[in-house]
Amino acid sequence: MGSMYLPRSLCRTSRVQPRASSLIIAIVLVLATATSASADLTAFLGRTTTPEPRASRGFAIGTGLLIVGFEFEYASTDETSTIPDGLIDDVPAIKTYMFNGLLQTPVPIARTQFYGTLGGGVYHETLKVDPANDGTNFGTNVGGGAKITLVGPLRLRLDYRVFSLRGTPRHTTVQRFYAGVNLKF
Repeated sequence: MGSMYLPRSLCRTSRVQPRASSLIIAIVLVLATATSASADLTAFLGRTTTPEPRASRGFAIGTGLLIVGFEFEYASTDETSTIPDGLIDDVPAIKTYMFNGLLQTPVPIARTQFYGTLGGGVYHETLKVDPANDGTNFGTNVGGGAKITLVGPLRLRLDYRVFSLRGTPRHTTVQRFYAGVNLKF
């Protein structure tokens, strides 16, 4: 039998291996480095603007590591009745229960920590004049905001969200803006 010949280029150790091992070591060091987790609690008041401006209130509780965070948020928007052009227009109350992921700046910039958020959960819509069409279903939300340091762990939180409601809601897209008091611990 003849001997097998391998080209010299295949016999050398690849240059990719040192780069890959360096990358793996760097990832392990970053993951092994202890970073303190933080948590925060927010109580807020705001306005849901779709289809008619209405009062909204709620709370959020969250936790995070460096740039990634998670939160649970509950919000309640009031029902209203308006009379535009002599017609009664009833706007439903909405309660949302959302679980969100956050991507945030790792450190405050000028005392402000910016974030973007994406999440999903359950909503419940009610209207006193039409209870047969009240409903509970799934919804998603996307938004962003800022947590502005006031004093110590006390921060002002400004937040904007766009909700996409599934099922048969009276309005499939709902927008909300709020301002709240945020306590970081």
